[in-house]
Amino acid sequence: MNNRSVHCGRYEPIVNRRELLARAGGGLGMLALADLLCQTGGAAGEPDPVRPLAPRNGHFPAKATSVIWLFMEGGPSAVDIFDPKPELTKRDGERIDINVFFGDPGPLMKSPFQFQQYGESGAWVCEKYTHVARHVDDIAFIKSCYTGSDNHVPAIYQMNSGIPRPGFPSAGAWVTYGLGSENQNLPGYVVLGNTKGAKGGIHNWGNGFLPSTYQGTLFRPQGTPILNLERPADLQPGDQRAQLDLLARLNEEHLNAHSGEADLLARIQSFELAYRMQTEATDVVDLSQETPATRKMYGIDNKQSRSFGSKCLMARRLVESGVRFVQVYSDGEWDAHNKLTDNHSSHCAATDVPIDGLLTDLKQRGLWDSTLVIWGGEFGRMPVSQRGDGRDHNPNGFLTWMAGAGIQGGVSHGETDDIGYKAAVDPVSVHDLHATMLHLMGIDHERLTYLHNGRRYRLTDVEGELIHPILS
Repeated sequence: MNNRSVHCGRYEPIVNRRELLARAGGGLGMLALADLLCQTGGAAGEPDPVRPLAPRNGHFPAKATSVIWLFMEGGPSAVDIFDPKPELTKRDGERIDINVFFGDPGPLMKSPFQFQQYGESGAWVCEKYTHVARHVDDIAFIKSCYTGSDNHVPAIYQMNSGIPRPGFPSAGAWVTYGLGSENQNLPGYVVLGNTKGAKGGIHNWGNGFLPSTYQGTLFRPQGTPILNLERPADLQPGDQRAQLDLLARLNEEHLNAHSGEADLLARIQSFELAYRMQTEATDVVDLSQETPATRKMYGIDNKQSRSFGSKCLMARRLVESGVRFVQVYSDGEWDAHNKLTDNHSSHCAATDVPIDGLLTDLKQRGLWDSTLVIWGGEFGRMPVSQRGDGRDHNPNGFLTWMAGAGIQGGVSHGETDDIGYKAAVDPVSVHDLHATMLHLMGIDHERLTYLHNGRRYRLTDVEGELIHPILS
């Protein structure tokens, strides 16, 4: 047999039978390996389309199995809460050349609050956050964060998705896409929203181009967690199950004829999840099951902290039940363009005791070493005054802190300049925050990708570095 062929005017060898079998066998082996990897799961592999929230391993052993993100919407001021600046006090009233969001900046303005050092680490905390101050030796303060937008909505989008515009998957969607969830009767990603509604709306916890299974589910802090979740009083469980089975068969027939429609499969799965949630979700949000002492520890007995305290307690109950990612929005906004003293005093009073309660409770219940807690807003606030007693938006330098699983407590990383205007030492981007969060969840941020429009996307886009000094 002639084992050569002509290709572009030259002879090339044709593989013989032995080589053909060897190559074919190797290809079959790789198919088997790929199938095995899909079965065993992992953030590097594709989720099972039938069980998209089934728990999966990450790229390496994880420090954290769940995240509670305390989102301080509106932009809290670091120099007035955790990062006092003596130079700002010294130069109070001095005018400087500075660019601000709304224009017409006032002079430098010292903090209206007094500060004190706490813990062995000697971390500074203002007089309005004395309960959070008890935990400074467990907290890593990241004081040199910066972002790319000085407007609320794009800045919130960027903090949530890494991109300052809508349509991209949020961090919680990426995490549940990569790891699934431990509880198949609850969503893998739950959002406890701002009572006034978050700026930017549902895009803040959206799935973007990921399958809709991974979008955040908005829970109400009291009563039925999701509207229309309860079964109608005149509908028996057996009848409801029969309706769902019929609906599933019709949807599956349509899906078989249109196999590429991922959203249809997600819709089928959402009906089943809602059915399973009717019992468990209602039980999880029933805070009356907690002792009076626990409710008091979260500040639920106080009108000012009741709402945020209820959400923090619910967040603990959710991660304890196996939910992977919980985002808790503070109520109202830390958007102190004027009357900063009143604004920040009110928000500190609403969140101080609940955060103390949450951190204490996680430790008491053995959840501290498996739960990553993140605190922060979409940006910070300027060192100069606005309207005489407020501060404008500041994307150039702000503070975020992390605590819990995999975090080195009592650490202060990075610095802004001596007046708190701009990140000056070890700047930390939003992509760096996301990369570090994913790392603690056992995910390599460069390998968690999704093919969309011919490109592999990731939460950290083409950037992101781990913040090594805060890792234990």
